[in-house]
Amino acid sequence: MNISIFSKKQMELLTWWKMAKYKDKDGIICDGAVRSGKTFCMSISFILWAMYGYETQKEKIVLAVCGKTINSVRRNVFQPLEGIYKQLNISVKEYKSKNLIVLTGNKKVYIYIFSGKDSGSASIIQGMTLSGVMFDETALLNREFVEQAAARCSEEGAKLWFNCNPENPYHWFYTSWILKRNQKKLVYMTFFMEDNPTLSQNVLMRYKRLYNGNFYRRFILGQWCSTQGLIYPMFNEKIHVVDEIPVCSEYWISCDYGTQNPCSMGLWGKKNDVWYRLSEYYHDGRKTGVSLTDEEYYKKLKHLANHFNIKAVIVDPSAASFIECIKRYKKFNVIPAVNNVQLGIQKVSNLLNEQKIFIHQSCKDCIREFNLYKWDNKAHQDKPLKQNDHAMDDLRYCIMTANSTKKAAFYAMPVIRTNYGEKD
Repeated sequence: MNISIFSKKQMELLTWWKMAKYKDKDGIICDGAVRSGKTFCMSISFILWAMYGYETQKEKIVLAVCGKTINSVRRNVFQPLEGIYKQLNISVKEYKSKNLIVLTGNKKVYIYIFSGKDSGSASIIQGMTLSGVMFDETALLNREFVEQAAARCSEEGAKLWFNCNPENPYHWFYTSWILKRNQKKLVYMTFFMEDNPTLSQNVLMRYKRLYNGNFYRRFILGQWCSTQGLIYPMFNEKIHVVDEIPVCSEYWISCDYGTQNPCSMGLWGKKNDVWYRLSEYYHDGRKTGVSLTDEEYYKKLKHLANHFNIKAVIVDPSAASFIECIKRYKKFNVIPAVNNVQLGIQKVSNLLNEQKIFIHQSCKDCIREFNLYKWDNKAHQDKPLKQNDHAMDDLRYCIMTANSTKKAAFYAMPVIRTNYGEKD
C-alpha cells in the first residue's frame, strides 16, 4: 500500500499534532462523509504521534483504541495498517486474549482495544492511566464510556482522537463535544469524499447516486442534520409499481404481526438480486372492529403463499405466539426478522434508488404506506413515526433478513450511526 498519496486535508490530519497552530490543542475530532479516508489517516496519525510525536520520559506508553466492538476496531483501525508498519519501521505483536497490540520502534507502545457500546463498558476502562485514546465511530459509542475513557488520559501531553460520521444534531457527541470544541481545546476537521484522492470520479458518482434526502446530506455532504418528511422520497409509482411480475428464482413471505394494530404480510419473489412484491394481505383490527387469532392469520398466510415454494416466512420477532403457530404446522420454515430499523431503511432506500424493488399494482396498502411513511421530527433521534408503517416494516424485514441468510448483494454503505442498543 502506498502511503505517499494524500490530499492536503489528509496531510493536515496526519501531522496536526506537530503544527504550531495546534500546539495548545488537546485532541482532534474528524467527521464527515463516508469513504473520505478520515479513519485510515487518523489511525496512521495516531500511531505516528505515539511513536514519534509524544514526548515522555516513560519507557512504556499506554494507549487505548475504542470502538463499538472489539472486532470493529480490529477491522476499521488495525487491519488497514498491516501494510503500513514496515514502511514506518515499526514491528507489531498482537495478544488477542488480552486485546493488546504492542508496537516497537522509536519506543514501545502498548495499545489496548476496548468496546464502548454500552454503559457497562465504562467499568472496564475505569482505573487505567492513559497517554492517549482514539475513538472510532464515536457517535455509535455509549456516552458514559466515552467520557470515562477520556478521563483516563491523565498523563502529561495526552491527546484525544475522535472520528465519526454525522448523526442527528441532537446527538450527545455533537452537542457536548463538537459544539464545545473550542472550550475543550480540540481541533475540528470535516472530510468529504473529494478529500480522498484514491477514489475515482466513477466511484464518487456511484456513491452520490446511492443516497437521497437526509442520508445524502449526512453521508455525502457530511452534515449533522435532522430527518424530515417522507422516509422513502425516492419511491416513484411510475417506476416502482408494475403490472407484471417475472418468474422468480425464490419466494419469501414477510409478516409484521398485529392484533389490534394492522397485520401486514407480503409475498416476495427474487430474481437476479431484484425484489418483487407479488401480493399482500393486510388486516386492520382496530378499523374493522375484528381481531383475528393466530390460527386465522395462519390460514391467511397459507392462502397468500398460494402454490409457490416458499423459502421461509419472516416474522416480526416480537410475535412469539404466531411464530410458534407456524412452526406447529411444519409447512413453512419460519425465521424471526432482523429488526435493525436504521440499517433496514438505508438498505431499502438503496434498492429503491437502484430500481431493485418493485411492487405489483395490486399491493394497495404497501403503495399507500410508501406515500405516508414519515420521520418523527419531534424525536431527538432518528425514528419513524409509528403510523402507516406496517407494510413498510414487513418490507424491511424481508430485505434485511432474507439477505442475511446467505451472502448478500453489494451495498455501498457506511456503518449506521445509531445508538439504539442493537445487538451485534
